[in-house]
Amino acid sequence: MNKLNVNPTRMELTKLKKRLSVATRGYKLLKDKQDELIRRFIILIKYNNDLRKKVENKLSDSFKDFVISRGILGNEFLDEAMIYSSNKVRLDIGAKNIMSVNVPVLKFDDVSNYSDRIQYGFFNTNSELDSAIINLRSIFSELLELAEVEKSSQLMADEIEKTRRRVNALEYRTIPDLKETIKYIRMKLDENERGALTRLMKVKDIINDR
Repeated sequence: MNKLNVNPTRMELTKLKKRLSVATRGYKLLKDKQDELIRRFIILIKYNNDLRKKVENKLSDSFKDFVISRGILGNEFLDEAMIYSSNKVRLDIGAKNIMSVNVPVLKFDDVSNYSDRIQYGFFNTNSELDSAIINLRSIFSELLELAEVEKSSQLMADEIEKTRRRVNALEYRTIPDLKETIKYIRMKLDENERGALTRLMKVKDIINDR
């Protein structure tokens, strides 16, 4: 704790009491915000982990089908077939506010129009390639959601850290310093009052002796 460099006056004492009241209220609000951010962050992280496992499993299955298809068809034929699979995708990017944190909202426009269509011809291709393409397209939205959730988690983690630093600064620095200074001023004012009373009594004794 460090005493603030102020004059030990009643006016200064009143100002410091107001500052302490504001700092205490601010600390409580920030602490509540920090606790709620952490609660939501934990929920988001759990969901992120589950979604990531789900997406990784689907991608793994799709890649396995690609490997099998490439082994059967050959690189040149497979690359030629992929040329015809060229849908355009529009990405809508928005934002929403979570506890004063602006997190992204990502969405494909009209995913249903292309998620289940295959653009290349079926002649001379195989079911593994069809399955790989359809599976990949079916997880577009989940991949986008995973990106949204992971970015949101990162932004919330940053906000938690900022809030934690502000909470700690109030709890361990600002509030203790204000309390210490208020205590010091009260002691000085009491000391001055006792000194003034002592002088007054001495003056009274001198007058009475006369």
